[in-house]
Amino acid sequence: MSKTHFGFEQVDESEKQGRVGQVFDSVATRYDIMNDLMSAGLHRAWKRFTVDLARVRGTDRVLDLASGSGDLALAFARRSPHVLMSDINAAMLGVGRDRMVNAGHPVPALQCNAESLPFPDRSFDVVSVAFGLRNMTHKDRALAEMHRVLKPGGRALVLEFSQIWAPLKPAYDAYSLHLLPRLGSLVAGDADSYRYLAESIRMHPDQETLKGMMETAGFAAVRYHNLSAGIVALHLGYRY
Repeated sequence: MSKTHFGFEQVDESEKQGRVGQVFDSVATRYDIMNDLMSAGLHRAWKRFTVDLARVRGTDRVLDLASGSGDLALAFARRSPHVLMSDINAAMLGVGRDRMVNAGHPVPALQCNAESLPFPDRSFDVVSVAFGLRNMTHKDRALAEMHRVLKPGGRALVLEFSQIWAPLKPAYDAYSLHLLPRLGSLVAGDADSYRYLAESIRMHPDQETLKGMMETAGFAAVRYHNLSAGIVALHLGYRY
């Protein structure tokens, strides 16, 4: 059986989805609080930049994958009424759905696997995924599915942790690999899940590798923007 990574651990591919699911079941209710603490609020600026670069118009159909607590979906819904949020994890999707309703934007919410999307070809003008791609077992399949469901001229946006500027790496490693699990224990009562999240960043493709993966999936004019010295990168690609 093929192996893949779960953080630094090698596991059977068939196990990863379930184990990632357990992580997000555990952190769902504290997810937003931890995001603010972990990034000192910077995740909000990263997501704002993503939404601005997407240039969503009122007629655009938008699919937000791994939607989680709904930050991107809510921002998109304020620009277009045609937004669909999705996530493979029911606990996270429930948090996001409730948030959308409370904000006055009750968009459809669908539990589905981004590696096998239940939508026809050429269905959306924009497809986004923020901090979700690295948790997927087959990233290449997910990227291919994003390309498949985009209309010609549509754009895909992938916001994800990436490779930080080398001089900052020692301090960043000390924080994320050692202090972050302690913070997860104190705030969310779960050190192991945040240890996995920190490790998963190290196993995710770097900026140039992900750019190449998007091109292999069929995307054109792929480019990326390093944010906060490369802690995060936003990749943008088009279907022509």
